[in-house]
Amino acid sequence: MKTIFTSRYPLHAFIAGLLAIGSASAFAQEDRASFPKFERENYVYKVEQGKWTGPKLSDGQPDVQGQWSNTIGNHNNLVNPQGGGNRNNDKPRAPSRVVDPEDGQVPFQAWARELQKDYAKHLLDPTKPEYIEPLARCAPAGPSKSFMWHGYEIRQYPGYVVFLFDSGSRIIHLDKKPHLPENIKLWNGDSRGHWEGNTLIVDVTNNNSKSRFGRNGEFASENAQVAEKFIFDNNRERFTYRATYTDPSVYTRPWTLEIPNRRVEKFAEDGWNNQLGVAKHNGKELLLEPYEQICTENNGGFGGGAVKKTADNTSPKTTLTP
Repeated sequence: MKTIFTSRYPLHAFIAGLLAIGSASAFAQEDRASFPKFERENYVYKVEQGKWTGPKLSDGQPDVQGQWSNTIGNHNNLVNPQGGGNRNNDKPRAPSRVVDPEDGQVPFQAWARELQKDYAKHLLDPTKPEYIEPLARCAPAGPSKSFMWHGYEIRQYPGYVVFLFDSGSRIIHLDKKPHLPENIKLWNGDSRGHWEGNTLIVDVTNNNSKSRFGRNGEFASENAQVAEKFIFDNNRERFTYRATYTDPSVYTRPWTLEIPNRRVEKFAEDGWNNQLGVAKHNGKELLLEPYEQICTENNGGFGGGAVKKTADNTSPKTTLTP
């Protein structure tokens, strides 16, 4: 894998974010270094569903555009996130991202749990292609893991919302189009959504099942249906991502994960949660632009968790995707 850092988006896209932190002309470029560090948190800030009282776009959508990141650490562990930048277990870790069931674990069927454990066992000794972390091969992260990875951008247009990740992009259609045919499978699935107050409600189908929730290998199958809620604070500083996975071919019951997210324009660049750098230009005002990580490898087999739908959802046949 090779990663290249380069600027990517037009600067005008970030003027709105700059206005949120004050007048852009008030900052000299060197002032960027004085911005506070983005501190990963070991607690979960939750936003509740309700009315939207913040600014709106011309088409009526709540205006939530800008740069965001998860707040409780990286993607390595779905059920035991490090939180607070703690890699050595010498500080309190963040709670499991799995909020239902209460034990914080994915309710796998027995065969699926064994498959997850097998993946985790071989992560550092990948004797088969499907043991290799998909993100390490430049594949998209999937509907939920995308929000545990690096920072990302939300853009909004009439009829849809766009997420720009450094591992792919995702479009959420708001125009009531029907889902894609069942035989079309996508890394990030097929998303149809609508706004209810401060919450973007999304139905995700057509998953290709090749992504993983973390390096311990938790997975969904291509039969999974995901009900997502993006619940935004009216001050546009935070939102709660909530996803409920229903997949009787893999799990014993539906389960729900939550990921807290925070706007990052106010924080100093850190190359992980916040990838906004100072743009080079002739003026004295502070302009920010994001860096793009471009993967150059995307070959070979992925996954290992895919299962074909069975008539009675019993004894699913495991298929390793070439």
